[in-house]
Amino acid sequence: MPSIGAKRRFRSPAPPLSAASPPTRKSLRRCITATPNSVPTVIQKIDTDENKVESHESNAVKSRWNPKDVEQLRMAKEVLHMSTAPSTIVCREEEQNVVLEFCKGCVEHEKAGSLYICGCPGTGKSLSMEKVKDNLLNWATQGDFPLPDVLSVNCTSLSNTSDIFSKILGLHKSLGKKGSGTPLQQLQNMYSHESPTTNMILLVADELDYLITKDRAVLHDLFMLTTFPFSRCILIGVANAIDLADRFLPRLTSLNCKPTVVNFRAYTKDQILRILEERLNELPYIVFQHQALELCARKVAAASGDMRNALCICRSAIEMLEAEIRESACSLNALEEKSSSEQNLPTAPDFVKKQEFDMVRIDHMALALSKTYRSPVVDTIQSLPHHQQIILCSSMKHFRGAKKDTTLGELYKSYTTICKSSLIPPTGIMEFSNMCRVLNDQGLIKLGQSRDDKLRRVTPKIDEGDITFALQGIRFFRNCLQ
Repeated sequence: MPSIGAKRRFRSPAPPLSAASPPTRKSLRRCITATPNSVPTVIQKIDTDENKVESHESNAVKSRWNPKDVEQLRMAKEVLHMSTAPSTIVCREEEQNVVLEFCKGCVEHEKAGSLYICGCPGTGKSLSMEKVKDNLLNWATQGDFPLPDVLSVNCTSLSNTSDIFSKILGLHKSLGKKGSGTPLQQLQNMYSHESPTTNMILLVADELDYLITKDRAVLHDLFMLTTFPFSRCILIGVANAIDLADRFLPRLTSLNCKPTVVNFRAYTKDQILRILEERLNELPYIVFQHQALELCARKVAAASGDMRNALCICRSAIEMLEAEIRESACSLNALEEKSSSEQNLPTAPDFVKKQEFDMVRIDHMALALSKTYRSPVVDTIQSLPHHQQIILCSSMKHFRGAKKDTTLGELYKSYTTICKSSLIPPTGIMEFSNMCRVLNDQGLIKLGQSRDDKLRRVTPKIDEGDITFALQGIRFFRNCLQ
């Protein structure tokens, strides 16, 4: 009887195992809808260690990616393209909610209003506005409110800044034909008198700063349309300039119609990583090493927080893998031809023939990042001779922690340790000292003064991240940099 109880206790955790390996293969999209506690929960909460573990475990559900398959390669690039709108827009829920609630209030009370959305390029402003428009129309339909007319205008497409008034007037089809005067005058007259047949208008003016003229009249008149007693216009201006409302619209403050400002901050590393994973989750296979995505997110967040850069870099990393596959295929073909022409030569080793390229690795990402973010320091490190790069690598490992400097003799010991572990003959202490002088002249390290070379103080002059970034694409340094 105890053995039976033990068996029952042993069988109790069986359901989670069967859930992780379903008997019938489903697409990832169906799996998500079928098991709401699986992937979405992990993607929405990636900040904790437990969620990261769950995210890696969920990867087991996905099939193996074959980058040699043209169709799979195309799908991977397409899902990372800037023109591909993601199925869900994450990391901007709070900002979208603020804008949506503002628009709901205007529609519900049939009251005009203005909003100004600002933020750095690539922070999801335009994409969020598309989501807000869809949500507003759905809300109006469900709440039995009159559907507002929606007009989206990219101000860069206007041949004349005042053409924006013609586009607004075009939505008032019946009333627009009866008026006289300029489009602006017709709109001002229309919004000065009660007109119950006119629907509310949601106007999203993207790249609003293109409407700035010498006298700023167009920009002022546009926002003034929301102040008329019977105005039906909900104006949402979108631009990159954070202080546009303060610099170019001071008159609106005195007229009590200064727009509410919603700021879209630059994406953080965790947000960029989450957005990339959300897009890649559309695919039924794993394309990137998790560490490669983390490297991309960290570098882009530190540089600009521009999500468009992160997408371009990931596509470029896929192209690096493509190039490696082509190079490997050419090398294998050349080796096969040479071995077949000379009978004494052995054929290509099995490990070369079976070499698989099933994921974008961290070295591919490092190369893609170096193409996008070139810096003099990184270029200098990458152009150094091999042994000087090893010295920088050993100095980086030596200075990790609280150490701010060391002696040249201690650094030489670290250097010889790395060389011996990699089966590379180290240079002598004199040649090592000369190489350190070269690195000092290039501003990569700082050497102090001493009669004995071994006692000279060595201080780092560049950031550890620059060394890691510069050398990560070289296979020899992967283990050294860990």
